[in-house]
Amino acid sequence: MSKAIDPSVYRAILRVKSAYVFDGAALLMRFYTYMMNIGTITMLTLSGYSFLSAGLVSSLIALSTFLISPRISKLIDERGQRKVIPWAALVTVGGLTVMLLCVALRGPEWLLFAAAIPMGFAPNPQALPRARWTYLIRTGKLGDAAPDLRTMFSYEGVLDDAAFMFSPAISIALATTITPIAGLLAGGIGFLVGSVVMICARSTEPIPGWGSTTGEELDGDGGDEGETFLGEIADKRQKSIFRTSTVVRILFVLTFLLGAFFGIFDTSTVALAEEIGDPTFASVVLMASSFASMIMGFVFGMLRLNAPQYKQLIAIAVTIGLMYGCMIFIETPEMLFIVSIVGALFYAPYLIVLNASCECAVPGKRLTEAITWMNAGGTCGLALGPTLGGFLIDLSGATFAFDLGGIIALAIPVVVLVFAKTLKRDIRNNHLA
Repeated sequence: MSKAIDPSVYRAILRVKSAYVFDGAALLMRFYTYMMNIGTITMLTLSGYSFLSAGLVSSLIALSTFLISPRISKLIDERGQRKVIPWAALVTVGGLTVMLLCVALRGPEWLLFAAAIPMGFAPNPQALPRARWTYLIRTGKLGDAAPDLRTMFSYEGVLDDAAFMFSPAISIALATTITPIAGLLAGGIGFLVGSVVMICARSTEPIPGWGSTTGEELDGDGGDEGETFLGEIADKRQKSIFRTSTVVRILFVLTFLLGAFFGIFDTSTVALAEEIGDPTFASVVLMASSFASMIMGFVFGMLRLNAPQYKQLIAIAVTIGLMYGCMIFIETPEMLFIVSIVGALFYAPYLIVLNASCECAVPGKRLTEAITWMNAGGTCGLALGPTLGGFLIDLSGATFAFDLGGIIALAIPVVVLVFAKTLKRDIRNNHLA
């Protein structure tokens, strides 16, 4: 009888030495993408630009990322990482360079908006390593020592949380202690180095078309079947996975709602901290909830769950929606702290199950694009949430904004229950076994 909790599952992850290279590269790229929005606002406001201008530029970066990044991932799935990442990274770094020079030389404000658009070409650093891991595991390249996919998604989720937790703080610290452009400059250098390392790690790069539309794997040595798949992707007119997969659209909505919730939650937390006269309270709440999420994500990867994947998705979506829905009851800082910590315990498992469900619902050759679309939902929500939260805070205070955040969180279980039959039909239940 297998153990319900197996701490040894991470040994299989750590034994894959070749993964150290692409995971390290992706971590450098993650740091830049997670600091991009808050780093832009910090840089511009410290340089004397208005909060309105800084917010608009940051929102334009988020909008550009939402519109362009999934297309970049689609090209990556079709042509391979090493053929697309170089030029996409150069366009991204080019836009960042123009913005940094504009700030340093106090150039025209319109140039900041022009520079924000190419910054959305950044390849998605959450999707790239997950696609490589899935390719290595599904094609049997790691043999019997291959880690479990659920453990892999948990491991990558921990890396996401670590970058999400520390990169904004690093960006702000560099900008405030050295020069306003220092934070994004360091992030941009890290992103460029990570991109170079990623494209040099050719042995783990997924072969374009490695999985069929039914999710079957290629044999390790390719053969005629592999040539057929490569021939399939020669048709560059294939539709976006967002248009062809109902599950991807559902996952997009689920991450959009979570992103909008966090956009309101972060803004409202800062506002409440200012209302009580203790600005440090906001950082304490956000750091504590991030640590709780990271630890729970690590623990979740040890669990041996036998429930079908679609049931796991429904269960975790209902749970996190109810937990964060309790934001409607927040009236005091103590209540905020309790609700944020309890909700954070389900944040990492929620994202892990979303990624696993995405992997179960799309063919391997479309996974990079599918995960990017899912993440794009969160990006879109994060761009909208602060605007809604800020409006309500100015109108009636932080607690009123928390009410809206709670309502948005409660929409998560509503969506997943409405589409329960679709999820049961389209998610391959035993694909992670």
